[in-house]
Order: sequence, then C-alpha cells, then structure tokens
Amino acid sequence: MTTGTTPVANEIRRLRFERGEMTQQALADACGVTRQTIIALEAGRYAPSLELAFRIARAFGVGVEDVFHWREP
Repeated sequence: MTTGTTPVANEIRRLRFERGEMTQQALADACGVTRQTIIALEAGRYAPSLELAFRIARAFGVGVEDVFHWREP
C-alpha cells in the first residue's frame, strides 16, 4: 500500500500490556522474529504471514481473530 499502512489491524500492543507488559523483544523471541518485525506489526506497517499470525496468537494464548482483524477502508 502506498500509505505505509496495511488494512490488517492488530491488538498486539494491548495484548502485550495485558500480559504483564510483555516486551516487544520477549514476543519476538517467542515467535522467532526480530524486535523490528514486532515494531512494524504494531505500527501497522506490515501484515504478517499466516504462519506468523498463528505464532503470535499462540504466544498470547488466544485465537488469531483475537489478535488480527480487517480494517475497512
């Protein structure tokens, strides 16, 4: 997208804070990605692969739909 954002919105930041202020690095380590990837996801600059979406959801112990949702244009 030319705006630098993706139509896939997420609740990563909220979920991190609900889990004792989990750090971006801790989530990245749990998912096998870099902290920069988590930063980009939280900012809406990057839509995760399906595999990464499942890894993130599993790290939080929730379903994918609890982490990611489609944002209407």
